[in-house]
Amino acid sequence: MAKIYISLGTNIEPEQHLKAGLLDLQQHFGKLELSRVFESESVGFQGTNFLNMVASADTELSISDVVATFKMIEQDNGRIRGEKKFSPRSLDIDLLLYDDQIIEFPVELPRGEILYNAFVLWPLAELAPQLTHPLVNKSYQSLWLQYDKTQQKIWPIEFCFPEQLF
Repeated sequence: MAKIYISLGTNIEPEQHLKAGLLDLQQHFGKLELSRVFESESVGFQGTNFLNMVASADTELSISDVVATFKMIEQDNGRIRGEKKFSPRSLDIDLLLYDDQIIEFPVELPRGEILYNAFVLWPLAELAPQLTHPLVNKSYQSLWLQYDKTQQKIWPIEFCFPEQLF
């Protein structure tokens, strides 16, 4: 059984898509552990603010099957493939960690943006503060404490999670 950490982000009907994405993840992976929800300004383009969070789950699926499941959930929630890298998203689900695997294919693990995007690092540090990044050998909590917080604007928000998650 592998422990996976999952990044979720949305800025198109964000509350609706975040809730739907979480329910879909729960349907496929069972019990989820959740960070708080954070709002952040869009990165790389001018757009409405994003809602972001990190979830974790246990799975027996392979990395490829996990990624395929995420793509299916994104598509079910209106995600259009072939969009520009920096553009609005109905739902963006990324695999951040699969146990302590270090790989380049079928996805980069650990996901590179953990180290440079506050909207990934802060919720990950909140959910797994003592877990150690397998490449830099520092805890996510210490990485967040050392992060230059002037780079990106991000703040926690109140969010009503679907009751079905609990």
